[in-house]
Order: sequence, then C-alpha cells, then structure tokens
Amino acid sequence: MKEKSVGTFLKKYTMIIVLVIVALFFTWQTQGRLIYPQNINNLISQNAYVFILATGMLLCILTGGNIDLSVGSVVCFVGAVGATLMVKKGMNMILCIIIMLAVGLAIGIWQGFWIAYRRIPPFIVTLAGMLMFRGLSNIVLQGYTVAPMPQNYLNLFNSYIIDFFHGENFNITSLVVGIVAAVIFVLLQFRQRMQRVKKGYEVGSITNDIIKCALISLVMIVLMWRLGMYKGIPNILLWILVIVIIYGYVTSKTTIGRHFYAVGGNEKAAKLSGINTNRVYFIAYANMGLLAAVAAMVTIARLNSANPTAGDSYEMDAIGSCFIGGASAYGGSGTIPGVIVGATLMGVINLGMSIMGIDANWQKVVKGLVLLGAVIFDVESKKNSR
Repeated sequence: MKEKSVGTFLKKYTMIIVLVIVALFFTWQTQGRLIYPQNINNLISQNAYVFILATGMLLCILTGGNIDLSVGSVVCFVGAVGATLMVKKGMNMILCIIIMLAVGLAIGIWQGFWIAYRRIPPFIVTLAGMLMFRGLSNIVLQGYTVAPMPQNYLNLFNSYIIDFFHGENFNITSLVVGIVAAVIFVLLQFRQRMQRVKKGYEVGSITNDIIKCALISLVMIVLMWRLGMYKGIPNILLWILVIVIIYGYVTSKTTIGRHFYAVGGNEKAAKLSGINTNRVYFIAYANMGLLAAVAAMVTIARLNSANPTAGDSYEMDAIGSCFIGGASAYGGSGTIPGVIVGATLMGVINLGMSIMGIDANWQKVVKGLVLLGAVIFDVESKKNSR
C-alpha cells in the first residue's frame, strides 16, 4: 500500500520533481548565478508571455489536442496596432489598451467561428492566421520598429510594487507577501481536504499533502525573499497571478470548465449529454485571441518597442509548456498549475543555458527534446494505464 502511495505521488508530481532537478543542475553549472535575485526577476519578466499564452493554449488543447499556431503573429499584430496608436498617433493609453484587447478578441472570434461553426480544422485556420497576421504586422509597421513606448504605459508592466515597510537594502513587503501567500495556500489546501472528507470523497495520504504544502510554501517564501533582495515584486507577476487564478478557477470550479474536459475526453458523448460542443470550441479560440492581446501588451512593454519580428516562435513556447506541464496530446487532460510548471521549466532551461553561454541553436535542440520526451511520457503512460 505504501509503495502504491509513493508511486502515485511520484506520477502526480513528476514534472515538479523534474523542474527541481533541472533548477538544481543549472544552479550547479552556473555556480549559483541562476538564482541571483536579478536572474529570478528576469525569469519572470522574460517568460511572462509564455505563462499568459500557455494558459489560453491549454483550453484549446483540452478540446481534443488542438492548438493555435497563430498566437505569435497575433501578438506581433496587436502590439503593432497598440504601439502605432500610442507612439505615432499619441492616443490615450487606456483607450489604446481597450482597442488592443478588442482587436485580439475580434481575431479570436474570427478564427473561432471557422473552427467551431464551419468545422474547418484548427490547424488550417490558425496556420492561415499565422501567415495573415504576420503580414498585417509588417503592413502596419511598414517594416520599421516603433519606439519608445510612453512611460506611463511601461509603468503598468515594468515597474515594481513599492515597499510599504521602507526597507533600506531589502524589500520587506516582498517577504511579507510570500509568507502570507504560503499561509493562505496551506489553509486552502487543508480546507479543501476537509471538505472532501466530509462529503465522503477519496483523499490522498495526509503525509503526501503535508510534504506538498511544505515544499510549495518554501518555494513561495524563498522566491519572494530573493525578489526582495533585488527590487521587490514586479508588476508583471501580479498580471500573471491574476490570469492564472482566474483560469485556474474556471477550469476546475465552473461548468464551462468541465465542458472543456468533457469535449476533449469524448466529443460525441459530450454532445449527446447536452453540451454545446460548438460553443466550447468557439470560447476556446476567442479566449486565445484575447490572451494573445494581453501577451502583446506585455511584450511591447518589455521590449519598449513593437517590431516586425516580435512574437516569433511564441506559439511553440506556449504549446511546449502545455505538453511539458502534463496536458494530454489527445485532449481532455491538463491543469493550469501543470501549465505553469511547464512554462517555468522552459524558462529555467532557457535562462540556464543562456547564462552558460550555450549557442541558441543548441538551446532549440534541447527544448525540442524536452517537448518530445514529455509527449512520449504522456502517450506511454496512457498505453500502460489501458
């Protein structure tokens, strides 16, 4: 029984264990430079778009292993529109943000219509979108880079939360937030466990839950401690947390969230049970367009510009993060926390290899092998379970 419990624990948290091992490996190989406060900050800011896009990509993958190949081009196009309006036209920042979100949502609705209601394969629709919106980006930008972005816009994404405790060489607020977040996480986990016990549901080993809570709480506190040694909590982390919390709740606690899993598990059965499968597909791709717009806002703020090559290969990073994080290649399986783990793993690999000075081409080889390994693991696991 104990062996079974350990096996279940290892299988459930495989990617977290891999993430820890990879992080320790690169920390060793870089003589600790990977976990310098500034590098941890860079890990968050440089991979913010991955966390955002991967969250939306998960919903597409849940519907049956479908993907959206156009998100990188959509990020570039929406960023080009926003930067042109703000920098060249001098338009109000808030109005520009609303227009960017509207453009992203309109693109998602356009692609969602063909996929959901005309049943054109997602691969074809989004491949066409990848070509179209990359071309439109160049038309809007006329082949040039638009820069710099207004300072008040940059402050939304590139600044840091002020230290309410006024620490001299350390951001005390960052550490306090980490401790409070860890306490809240532990309380929520054990509240959820108690509710499951009360309702008579099966629960895992209490030892496993204690270990999980202790490790995750430790990571939270250490992360905030390291950020406090640099400039504190970056604003972009709050944007990521808001998106992750919202979509984590939607996928795990709402009816529409359960519909995504049902459609991916067996679309015909879902349709027979009364689920509007067309609407599920439509929502997945409309939402992907909206989150691509958010990623565009983040990207042009980080680069302080919009250029014709922005968003290149973003779709690959988002798709890879989902599959590495445990999303099934067949659909119907995957979680937001898993996607975050996958995105973090990709970010650690990128940052670690960059610090080590490994050639960018070899970095792509390693990322490709990691992605292939994750999908092979998923496929073989399902074969063994059958």
